Amino acid sequence: MWAYFERLLDSSMFSPHGICLLWEPELIWLHVLSDALIAAAYFSIPFALTILVTRRRDLQFGWVYWAFAVFIMACGLTHVLSIYTLWVPIYGIEGLVKAATAVASVFTAGALWPLLPKILTIPSPFELQKVQAALEEEEIKSRDAAQLLRQVGDAQRAMRESMTRLTAIVDTAVDGVILFDAQARILLFNPACERLFGYRADEVMNLDIGMLMSDEKTLPSSGQARRFATGEAVGLRKDGSHFPMDLSVGQAWQDGELIYVGIVHDLTARKLTEQQLQQAQKMETVGQLSGGIAHDFNNLLTVIIGNAEHLSEQLKARPDLRQFADDICQSGERGAELTQQLLAFSRRQLLQPQTIDCRELLGSMSKLLKRTLRENIEIKTAFGPGTIRAFADRAQLESAVLNLALNAQDAMPSGGHLTLSTEPAAIDEDYRTLHPEVTSGSYALISITDDGEGMTPEVIEHAFEPFFTTKEVGKGSGLGLSMVYGFAKQSDGHVSIYSEQGLGTTVRIYLPRAGAGQSSGDMPENEDAAPRGHETILIAEDDPFVRSSVILRVEALGYRVVAAVNGKEALQRLRTDPGIDMLFTDIIMPGGMSGWELAEQARRIRPSLPVLFTSGYALETLVEQGRAQAQAVVLTKPYRKAELAQRLRDAFAAATVTS
Repeated sequence: MWAYFERLLDSSMFSPHGICLLWEPELIWLHVLSDALIAAAYFSIPFALTILVTRRRDLQFGWVYWAFAVFIMACGLTHVLSIYTLWVPIYGIEGLVKAATAVASVFTAGALWPLLPKILTIPSPFELQKVQAALEEEEIKSRDAAQLLRQVGDAQRAMRESMTRLTAIVDTAVDGVILFDAQARILLFNPACERLFGYRADEVMNLDIGMLMSDEKTLPSSGQARRFATGEAVGLRKDGSHFPMDLSVGQAWQDGELIYVGIVHDLTARKLTEQQLQQAQKMETVGQLSGGIAHDFNNLLTVIIGNAEHLSEQLKARPDLRQFADDICQSGERGAELTQQLLAFSRRQLLQPQTIDCRELLGSMSKLLKRTLRENIEIKTAFGPGTIRAFADRAQLESAVLNLALNAQDAMPSGGHLTLSTEPAAIDEDYRTLHPEVTSGSYALISITDDGEGMTPEVIEHAFEPFFTTKEVGKGSGLGLSMVYGFAKQSDGHVSIYSEQGLGTTVRIYLPRAGAGQSSGDMPENEDAAPRGHETILIAEDDPFVRSSVILRVEALGYRVVAAVNGKEALQRLRTDPGIDMLFTDIIMPGGMSGWELAEQARRIRPSLPVLFTSGYALETLVEQGRAQAQAVVLTKPYRKAELAQRLRDAFAAATVTS
């Protein structure tokens, strides 16, 4: 092998290439310059590729650049050797260099062809420009989209804030707000509606709104939702009770569909106020009429009595005729008593108010009544703690107590118990809700209680009207209670009747307390400090106004309330709701089941169930009548919120001790 290379490298046998050019200078230098320029160009290319590859690390196929650089360097070297062989015939070395160049070129070409498809995928400058333009366009679109997203975000945020405000308004609204569609299906039911109707929102969703009304008002229009007109209607609660309401219905479009918004305003308080106002106006009108009649009739009686007395004196010699004159005079005096009672009702009598010790007055009246009433009437007194002084006309108060005692005697034909009691009392805003004509404040309370036949609600409604009586003709003028009513009103007081058939009647006279101010002991108890709770209380009360008032007051103390209108419904709710912790029931209810019977059956279901009774009678009176046990917890009507709160806790405590 070495001999072969020595023979290739031996140039002694060859002539320089210049001989072939006859050493023509122009040809010689033409070749020299051409090969020199080509070699210089070739040699510069590898340097450029080296700089490119070393600085652009991200170039793909970097090894191809190095192979191409070696190939170009070899090509340049062959041109240098072509210049050299013009004078020195080293054709062997030149051949070896060309062979190396051939190898490099073949290797480079062999490596380049497979890479050609990949190289063709590399984008051209034109394509890069298009891509750049597209990127710029996308960037512009991205900026526009970002701006649009910001605008959408701002709009959504504003919408959320608006919805939050709207939801807060709807949730805190005093009136009920109901949203329903054209098919009358309920879509929204705010908390005020939950309080008004007794349903939770999830219980009425997608149900017909007609379930909330006892008498739907039909309009001459198509569509289910148009059945409900704007105006007064009667609402139907979950417990089956009714209440007056004002319904205002409006319509709007939402997502191309017609929806309706109903605003429900509870008219219970307004209707009650209207009834109280009508009753007050009626009593005022009757009072003015009776007062005018009494005034004119007194003038006639003055003439009649005077002439009768004069005639009696002139007929001393005729006893038979004088008796007629005396009868006329006595009848005139009885008529004067009736007119005096009419004047008392119309509040036109002359009063002489003074400070009265109520305990002393009732004590003396009890002695008088024991001599006046039948022997089968047992008279008792019950006094509250401390001295109780009223500011009123003593004679008129004694007359009022006497009238009430006589009425009580008539209500107990077979005998019974009559209780005279007095205690300090306070009329608060809750009581004024039911009796707007009364002024809140501190009063001296005098109560006359019997266990007679009692009154029906219809009789109680007309009891204070002049000449209204349930007695037989000739046994009563119907002016006793009207005189008591007029005396109490003229004294800036108040009078109320609580009566239940079979239990008896209590008449309460509220008179202003004597003295310029109230002592600390006279001030109403602070209701903010009243004991509260979280238990569930079942309230059984048939009167809708009383039931609504009790529910509001009990819920205000933190309790959850379940309402029933009678004993049967109360037992049903007790069986279906295991979360009920107490029964709060009126004593007398319709439906054939009293509060006592309800409590007895309720304790068969829940033996340890606490029970709080409410009645117009004190516990002592009910025990005497055999209608209550001494350990029963009874809340006497009317009561204040603080008394209600304390009695609720007393009932829980009593049940705990018993169990």
